[in-house]
Amino acid sequence: MKNNQVKYAVIVAGGSGVRMGGEVAKQFLPIGGLPVLMHTLQVFYDYDTDLNLILVLPNSQFDYWEKLCVEYNFNVPHQLIQGGASRFGSVKNGLNSIPDNEAGLVAIHDGVRPFVSEKVIHESYLTAAKEGSAIAVVDLKDSIRKVKANGSSQFKNRDEFRLVQTPQTFQLARIKSAFLTEEKPYFTDDATVYENMGWEVRLIMGNRENIKLTTPEDLSYASFLLAEKGKII
Repeated sequence: MKNNQVKYAVIVAGGSGVRMGGEVAKQFLPIGGLPVLMHTLQVFYDYDTDLNLILVLPNSQFDYWEKLCVEYNFNVPHQLIQGGASRFGSVKNGLNSIPDNEAGLVAIHDGVRPFVSEKVIHESYLTAAKEGSAIAVVDLKDSIRKVKANGSSQFKNRDEFRLVQTPQTFQLARIKSAFLTEEKPYFTDDATVYENMGWEVRLIMGNRENIKLTTPEDLSYASFLLAEKGKII
């Protein structure tokens, strides 16, 4: 199926960097000579230069981000949108910045996942165009057990579970409709908001390198990945 629909990508970056142990928010920490967030925006731009990129940040970080863009001569075109009080609110603000009469597809992606592959991005748009949604996941490698309230545990078949990543890509009209609901505690990602409408979530295979940079160890791994790709500046 050939897909000529208008494509958006909402990149959400609202982390405080607490688990990184520093004062600088994790999305701004440098890897390979550039802040993490610039690597993330770049991979979507490299996939499709006509992609409409929407970056959602806390309002308090706007000035800092704009200074970084000047400092690093970062010219990837994007629209800057103020984040909300939660991830749900931030995604909703990003979606609301898209005109209501606009048709097309939107990928929602964590700003601190800079190693998503262009192949996964492409497959997410392709599948969402056909099925309504496309959620990137990877298989579990380790055995898993369910911990019970009394401290005991029970074996679970890992083949029945997947680790969820982003992008999570949707037909635009559907996901905007889904985000009209009130935020609920079990909305852990965009797929659960979509599923809340009674719609089936479609899974696609992600790439294992597409980790969410959260701890100092993740930054070390990120530097290793960039060195392998020859992108250390």
